[in-house]
Amino acid sequence: MSRPDGYALVTGSSRGIGAATAIALAADGWPLRVNYRADESGANEVVAKIEAAGGSATAVQGDVAEAADVKRLLEPGERGPVLVLVNNAGLRRDGLSPQIEDEQWQQVIDVNLTATFRATREALTPMLRARFGRVVNVASIVGPRANAGQANYAASKAGVIGFTKTVAVEVARRGVTVNAVAPGFIETALTEEILGKDLEKEIPARRVGSPDEVAACIRFLASDQASYVTGTTLTVDGGLSA
Repeated sequence: MSRPDGYALVTGSSRGIGAATAIALAADGWPLRVNYRADESGANEVVAKIEAAGGSATAVQGDVAEAADVKRLLEPGERGPVLVLVNNAGLRRDGLSPQIEDEQWQQVIDVNLTATFRATREALTPMLRARFGRVVNVASIVGPRANAGQANYAASKAGVIGFTKTVAVEVARRGVTVNAVAPGFIETALTEEILGKDLEKEIPARRVGSPDEVAACIRFLASDQASYVTGTTLTVDGGLSA
């Protein structure tokens, strides 16, 4: 069965895991929508790398915390609807639970969990019509594994994992898979302030991971080879949660 025409959208893909994922999916022939909220130059750099390698990509601005922006990001394009959706955009507002303000809680939930729900909801209808679709949600090992000072982040990522499993069961019969990846300590802008300080000693692999290593797992889950993989969470953490 030939793959239907459509786009791949990676939210928050101007840098880090999102950028590496966009480049990896483009290598598999998907036209990419490279989403950014504020880092336009970073998104344009990702687009340039994809095009230099012979792929097709467009930088699209949008704040995933805004419902209207999510809807616009997922509008069909010249080559059809979004058939690969990677919900990658993420936010941290760390603090011990008694110190987390309502705004800090809500911001993290809005970006990490509610945006994942809204984007997935928007993408599913065209995927179900096409009888093909790949949704990959970027969770975290902090979802199922406690990490002091990240109650809001942990709650949002645990919610992503539960959401992933439930939606996967709902749409499996129509050729749509829904999976998650749960990165551990990966060298990105989101984690730069917590890396170092002998952190590697806590990781069985004795090193932090790279965005490319997470992107490779997402690429697999979005591929034809993973058509019988759904409702699962692939942990990418060097053995930290083993």
